[in-house]
Amino acid sequence: MFGIPQRKKIMSTETITLKIPSLLAQQLSITNEMFLVDIVERGLRDFKIDMALEQYSRGNLSFGGAAEQANLSQSILARYAYAKGIEPPFSTETVTEELGDILC
Repeated sequence: MFGIPQRKKIMSTETITLKIPSLLAQQLSITNEMFLVDIVERGLRDFKIDMALEQYSRGNLSFGGAAEQANLSQSILARYAYAKGIEPPFSTETVTEELGDILC
């Protein structure tokens, strides 16, 4: 979605076994391994963002803490927050970055 970090090279690997519905298994059987790794990485990234925003919404984390937990800058996390209807706080850094995007 916003500011997707480049995927890092995998240094070591492990094999996992996962039980999934048959229809999904059939759909995934025609894909290659790198595609499946990409799906898992994207899913984990989105899950981390969702959990960080949920913790922020409940008041369990500051916005900066949520950004750190999601491994994103506050301005990038703010975009995800807006997309989910969550009002992030404004900081000088966020406003500057947002205006920089508009003015460039």
